Amino acid sequence: MTTVVDCPTCGAKVEWTPANRYRPFCSERCKKIDLGAWAEEKYAIPAAPPKDPLDQE
Repeated sequence: MTTVVDCPTCGAKVEWTPANRYRPFCSERCKKIDLGAWAEEKYAIPAAPPKDPLDQE
């Protein structure tokens, strides 16, 4: 049974197989669009601000 996922960029159905060298993307175009979004900082991983060691009460 082949796993099928949605392309993160366009939503097209993609077979998760070794033959698909762009997985989880459907194409090189979608892969580059996603990379460009990361480069433009459109994606961010949420994090709490670091605690200041001088603020100890």
